[in-house]
Amino acid sequence: MEKKAFKSNLTLDVLDRLNAVILDQHIVYTSGRHGTSYINKDAIYPRTELTSDLCRQMAEYFLAAKVDCVIAPALGGVILSQWTAYHLTQLSGKPVLGLYAEKADDGRSFVIKRGYDALARSNRVLVVEDVLTTGGSVRKVVEALRQLPADVVGVGALCNRGQLTSQSLGGVPELLSLIDLNLESWEASDCPLCKQGVPINPNVGKGREFLLAQTA
Repeated sequence: MEKKAFKSNLTLDVLDRLNAVILDQHIVYTSGRHGTSYINKDAIYPRTELTSDLCRQMAEYFLAAKVDCVIAPALGGVILSQWTAYHLTQLSGKPVLGLYAEKADDGRSFVIKRGYDALARSNRVLVVEDVLTTGGSVRKVVEALRQLPADVVGVGALCNRGQLTSQSLGGVPELLSLIDLNLESWEASDCPLCKQGVPINPNVGKGREFLLAQTA
């Protein structure tokens, strides 16, 4: 199932007022893909009241799923995990834990450690993320949870900019995004901006790392 009837307070206008939307730039995303726009979630997180409100919306949406734990891929989603777990606790009247998963040493997968694997095992777990582009990090967290095993009840995200579906995120039961944006992106090898010599923005995403790798 993709969505219940839902309307979020998060809009493109809200993001624009926070200077959280960067347009007409050459951006390198965490996934390695390139594009012309960027959702700067770091402009949202300092606004604790807004962050809390957005996470409460996700908590209300997934309340009926009887979540035991909320988990996010580190680093960006950790704040969302904590706030969403807090609101689920308040709404449900039972403790809901806020956890996170980390990148493995190989850099290609995610692992759940620090004892969080024992807390998630055999429980109902909600995965949260800030911006979905390719969904790679979320899929890897879902895989790690299922190996424990844990029951993944759904995925909640601030923004779905990659037109992802619940099926493309590992066949999770439900996907909620507070705002959906259709923003084009390309593999680095196919990037028209690279071919045109448009400078990469080093200040957001993985632009700086990409440029350093080119000179190594």
